[in-house]
Order: sequence, then structure tokens, then C-alpha cells
Amino acid sequence: MTDAWVALEAGADPVERLGELRRAHEVFTSAGRLERPVRSVVGESWRRSARAHVSPESTARVELTDADLGSYRHEHPLARVMPLFRELMGTFASDGEHLLAVCDAQCRLLWVEGHPGTRRRAGRLNFVPGARWSESAMGTNAPGTAVALDRPVQVFAAEHFSRPVQPWTCAAAPVHDPRTGRLLGAVDITGGDGLAHPHSLAFVQAVARAAESQLALLSPPPHASAVQLCALGRDEALLVVDGRKLRLSRRHSEILVLLARHPEGLTGDELLIALYEDESVTPVTLRAELSRLRRLLGPALLLSRPYRLASPVDTDFDTVARRLASGATTAAMSGYAGPLLPVSQAPEVVRLRRRLEDQLRAAVIARADPGLLGDWAYSPWGEDDLAVWQTLASVLPEDQRPAALTRVRELDTWQRGRAWDR
Repeated sequence: MTDAWVALEAGADPVERLGELRRAHEVFTSAGRLERPVRSVVGESWRRSARAHVSPESTARVELTDADLGSYRHEHPLARVMPLFRELMGTFASDGEHLLAVCDAQCRLLWVEGHPGTRRRAGRLNFVPGARWSESAMGTNAPGTAVALDRPVQVFAAEHFSRPVQPWTCAAAPVHDPRTGRLLGAVDITGGDGLAHPHSLAFVQAVARAAESQLALLSPPPHASAVQLCALGRDEALLVVDGRKLRLSRRHSEILVLLARHPEGLTGDELLIALYEDESVTPVTLRAELSRLRRLLGPALLLSRPYRLASPVDTDFDTVARRLASGATTAAMSGYAGPLLPVSQAPEVVRLRRRLEDQLRAAVIARADPGLLGDWAYSPWGEDDLAVWQTLASVLPEDQRPAALTRVRELDTWQRGRAWDR
């Protein structure tokens, strides 16, 4: 490795540091140790690492030790799925001379397990429980970059920012709280050249999803008196009240969605504007609908002056919105069963539906994750989405690309035909 790496000290200008890093990487590539061009995810991570003044000779700092580490691990939500991680990855790590590692949302390693010899070598790099391996501390590495981007990442050899870490290859995937979408940390597999296959990334991503599913099963059920409303992908919403399941009419579904969205309440005039495109609809019509809804729900739940719900409502569309707001795109996508009341023409429902769909779609495209893009593209609401299909075709492995490219051509031809007809 060239001395250019040594020149990247913390006091240097970030742009100069990045230039030195690129030149060092070119030397490294010309030496034959890295055959692939620099991937965009790596180049962007290098830039962040340089701006954070990470030294390429840095060593991870141990922040949690002994009793502090033990108590923190015991209370951490990922402790509940460590048996699952060990079951799915333990043998693979030991037999392949790899390491299974789990970190928190600050990228502090909580567990590092696997082959004893590999653990000893990793220990010399402080890849040990309690050490912080965030991107801002250690530069480009799979767990640190996966947490920084909240997406699965694989880092090969010389793609690591830190020079001592370059003999290693690792793949990591974030894990989220299935109820809130909050990032809990990441699960990682680290080792040598045997992990350089793309299947390693797919494997760790599948493990992360299995952990989220397990956490959902282990989560306590909602309180029996909670009110839940499911309106995504349904023409008629499902309401759960005190354990009773009620399938609502389309108009009652719209009213409940709006009242759940406005816990402070809505006046009769506000509801009229939100519900009806036809301005000739009278307040009497709305009051009749609300009277029927009150008989269905009971007077204790639906209040008036203004119209509002007496209890907080847990809705599937608000859950997706919260996950998106926290940057948990994978968790948001997992909770998205389809557009909000897809056949509704109520103006306010249409606005809510479009906003949520546009936000989630934009996040999926920006993430450029083949799994998420495929979930959207092959869904009933995404099968004609040209931009998503184009993005999917651009990120798929070459051998999986033809079907997506065919669909792109079909949609492009169809859309050109529609534009010509206009």
C-alpha cells in the first residue's frame, strides 16, 4: 500500500483527503489487489469518512466494558433475537472461519462470536464487543455503513477506508423495531475472501428480516381496549374495537380515516369539504351517515361538537408514515399493504393516499435496493410504474436483468402511445 494512506491525517482538508484516498486507491487497484471499479456506495462512504476526518490507520475505540456492556446488552431489544442469530448464522460463521457480529444503532458492537482464530485476529483490530465501528469513527465498513444508510451493505477488502481492515470482507443489514420502524442496530457477517460472494449480502439481509419477524411475534399484543384501523390496500376498512372486528362501509371507512387523522376533531363543514366532491351534498346527508356510524361504534367512541374519536386510534397508514419519517424504508415497505382506500374519491382521502404513496415510492427508488424495488414493481399498484422498473433494471445483477428490461420497454412503448393519443 502506498504512503498516500499515511498522509490522510485528521487535520487535513476533507477534499484533499479524498483526493489522496482516490490516488491511493488507484495505486492499490493497479497492484492487482482490487479488480472491480469503485462502487458508488463505497465512493460516497469514502467522502463521508474523509469529511469526518477518519484516519486510514485508525483503531476502534472501546466504549462499553465489563458490567456496563453486560447490562446494556441484557436490556437491548436485539438480545431477544440473539438465539435466532446464533441458530441461523452460528454454524456458518464457525465452519467458515467467519464472525457473527451484532451492533446497536450507534454502531457499538454488542456481540462478536464465531471461529476462535478469527476472533483473535479481529481482536487485534478492536473488532470486539463494546467497540464503536460507526462510519464516522472507522470509515467505510459494512456494519457502520449499513447503519449510516439504513440499508444492507457489503464491503470487500480494499473498499474499507481503514487500511488494517482491508484483508477482511463483511456484509451487514439493519434491523428495525417492527412496530415503530425505529432502527435498532445491524447484524453482520465478517471474514475473509470466502464472504466475497453476493450471496453473503442476501443471506445477512434474510437474517435481518427474520429477526424483525421474530421481534414482531415477541412484542406484546396491543391493549385489549385499543382501537385499530386498517385501511391500506382495502376498499372497506377494518376496525378493531375492544377485540371486536368491524368491516366498515366505504363512506364510514372514509370518515374513520379522517377522524383518526385529526384527533382534535372536525366540524361538520370540515367533514363535508373533506368527504364530498359534490358541493350540493347537504349537512343532513352527513349527519345521517354519522348517526349510522355512531350506532355501529357506540356513543362512547364517536363524539360530536366537533366530531372526534374518544380513544386514540392505531392506524396502519400512520405506522408506515412514522417509519418513513425515521428513514426506515424497509420497515415502512413491510407495513404497506397497498394504497389508502384505493377506490375512494373523497378529496382529503385522495390527498392522503397520494402523499403517502409518493413518499414511500420516492424512498424506495432512492434506496435502490433490488428487494424493495421488486416488491413495489411486482405489486398491483406498482406493476405499471416505469421509473421503478427502470431503477430495478439498473441495480439487478446482469443475469437477472432481461425480464426487467423487457418490462421497461413495454411500459415505455405504452406510455409513448398514450402521449401520442392525446
